[in-house]
Amino acid sequence: MKKVAVFGNAGGGKSTLSKRLSEITGLPLYVLDKIKYQPGGAEVSQEDYQQTHEQILATDRWIIDGFGSMETLWQRLNEADSLVFIDLPLYVHFWWVTKRMIVGSFQPPAGWPENSPILKSSINSYRVLWLCHKYLTPRYRQYIEQAQNTKSVYHITSTKQIAQFLTSIENETNVADGWPA
Repeated sequence: MKKVAVFGNAGGGKSTLSKRLSEITGLPLYVLDKIKYQPGGAEVSQEDYQQTHEQILATDRWIIDGFGSMETLWQRLNEADSLVFIDLPLYVHFWWVTKRMIVGSFQPPAGWPENSPILKSSINSYRVLWLCHKYLTPRYRQYIEQAQNTKSVYHITSTKQIAQFLTSIENETNVADGWPA
């Protein structure tokens, strides 16, 4: 596990999982929302975003959290040696987007650029939830099915599996470092 792509629908806990995974493994974390958006929520140019994305992919160790763009998504998944696909029930994604919106009114969401417009971004997330669920999630499922022969694939389908995944990685890391599991 040296190049990890964490992906899935909006509001699935990707940023929280990615941050903890980075802490456990020591792999550098790159949050695509912080690369694609400036403080305040304005988008960087597609050219600048793609250039930064390519620079990250050229390194030998990373965790990349998020979607980014269709132009970079499949390239990133192909380059990764480990895929973490968060594929929770749709109602969980809706609930977590709502929770993020409420809590975000008081404390900025982790992994978001400074001064991001919480309400506008949350409303956009609700729209994205349906579109991703209908069009992209089936493609993700097909991709990971095929990738299982060549990559480490973690298909997380419940909130309980998020904690189990992190515990298993922590145990593997401890064993690799010579610590008893």
